[in-house]
Amino acid sequence: MNPQNLLSTLSHVSDDTEFYTPMPPGYKPGKTKYVGVFGTVMSGLGKGIFASSLAKVLKDKGLTVAPIKLEGYLNLDSGTLNPYRHGEVFVLDDGMECDMDLGTYERMLDQDMARANFSTSGQIFSTVLEKERRGGYLGRDVQMIPHVTGEVKSKLRHLAVQSDADVIFIEIGGTVGDVENAYYIEALRQLAFEEGPGGVCFVALTYVLQPPALGEQKSKAAQLGIKQLLECGIQPHIIACRAILPVTSKVREKIAMYSSVPFERVFSMHDSESIYVVPEMVRSAGLDQAVVEILGLQDRVHPELEEKNRTVWAEYLASLRTSRESVRIGIAGKYTSVRDSYASVIKALEHSGTRCGVKVDIDWIDVTELKEGDVVSRLAPLHGIIVPAGFGARGGEGKIASIRYARTTGLPYLGICLGFQMAVIEYARNVCGISEGNSTEFDPETREPIISILPEQKQIEGLGGNMRLGGQDVMLTPGSLASRLYNGALEVRLRFRHRYEVDPRYIPQLEASGLVFSGRAPHFPIMQVLELPTSVHPYFIGTQAHPELTSRPLRPDPFFLGLVRAAMTVAGVGGPGKMPTVGQSVWSPAGGAGASS
Repeated sequence: MNPQNLLSTLSHVSDDTEFYTPMPPGYKPGKTKYVGVFGTVMSGLGKGIFASSLAKVLKDKGLTVAPIKLEGYLNLDSGTLNPYRHGEVFVLDDGMECDMDLGTYERMLDQDMARANFSTSGQIFSTVLEKERRGGYLGRDVQMIPHVTGEVKSKLRHLAVQSDADVIFIEIGGTVGDVENAYYIEALRQLAFEEGPGGVCFVALTYVLQPPALGEQKSKAAQLGIKQLLECGIQPHIIACRAILPVTSKVREKIAMYSSVPFERVFSMHDSESIYVVPEMVRSAGLDQAVVEILGLQDRVHPELEEKNRTVWAEYLASLRTSRESVRIGIAGKYTSVRDSYASVIKALEHSGTRCGVKVDIDWIDVTELKEGDVVSRLAPLHGIIVPAGFGARGGEGKIASIRYARTTGLPYLGICLGFQMAVIEYARNVCGISEGNSTEFDPETREPIISILPEQKQIEGLGGNMRLGGQDVMLTPGSLASRLYNGALEVRLRFRHRYEVDPRYIPQLEASGLVFSGRAPHFPIMQVLELPTSVHPYFIGTQAHPELTSRPLRPDPFFLGLVRAAMTVAGVGGPGKMPTVGQSVWSPAGGAGASS
């Protein structure tokens, strides 16, 4: 039976069949291919990095790709997850709060994701239960197989129709053997059966240990992890071996023999200077061509486009690897012990540093431990400072002290979300004389609520339900620093994730004292960008938005690009031709400006 006839049979729902494979309207069997990515041995191997790198090299060939991350936790989204436990929350343009891996996909592929590119067990089970209440299963007793696995496959095929992709990349969160992702793995096994030969390619990430006491790489843990995957009915086509050092041929041979995967498809994904090196590692190993052959995509490849895209990326990597002068930028936050809490901020600085031809050294400043008397000695060595997003009062005074130092000394400053709000509070207290100025987030009874809950959100209750989320248009003041950063644009789109705003009652007093609100919401009195005139301060700017979320390797975010450029001036590094005008935010091999972001 060919795949089309098989899928037609499987999608027929009645009490007479055990099959349940709903097909979305417009789905064409065989048009879209799938790549499933699994992790073994341990979590945190970099499945998202590998999957996005493989997706990038296929996209470079002219193929249309669309990733999806399947998470095992029961939360409906990532919005309430603690940064210490799960890293940053990445917000998509449509407002979906999701896993930080979606940020990796957006940056690597240079394309926006949407809620269809992310799912949790909570979403899957909610769909199943809602459908059961509506009688959608025709009176059947609802089971993990076929109904829950059927909904997983339905979500994947809906993405195929919606994206019209040549290849869907499916990343399974967690590790093989975890209880919570077992039904995802089973769903992919079924998907491969239903789509037929050449429909699905399976990739396993594993970890090759190298205990210091032994001084050699050991493959046994990797072998056992792959064995667990085989026991689930998944035969990998490709194995990526994470390791500190390049995986030896002997270890790769052992893994190939044990897993029945050809030796040339056992890939060494060892540590490198940047994740942006991984696509070229994948390409050099021939894994892109292997996927094309496994999925029968030869007739969809465009060699000339691939060569062009590869050349642009090679130029970017050449600049990334060039020995450069450095600038030192502080990140003054309260989640600094977990670097993944600021993953997108780190990447935005890397993008901007590469674009400006400098290396950005990050100085992590824990504001919860920053004392007033230590501010000068701690911040004086810096060339720039960022106060990033966060929630809650803890560390608030340390942030205010850092902002005051930056404002009064001319240290280049970028405030993000809470960093914007704290800059307003600092200015109100120390310039406007509003000594009790505060945020109702920190003190609900404050007498001077400089920052308060969004008016249009006050009637919405429930944590996670009263946030301003996703992409919003921002109107910029002509001639302002913010507008100049965007090449003179008067309207830009930024991504947001916040509840609190500047109370409109205080705006006239703040502006009269010299604070400039250069970015506003089009239809509401919501201040979204602030700055000090460049005649007063070389670079002092903040935004309620999260500009780090939309920074890309070839299109660095203008706010970060401006900060790095200002830091270079403070550090006295770079020179004519090395520092682009701030608005030049698109990489080009010649070092000139491309289209504005």
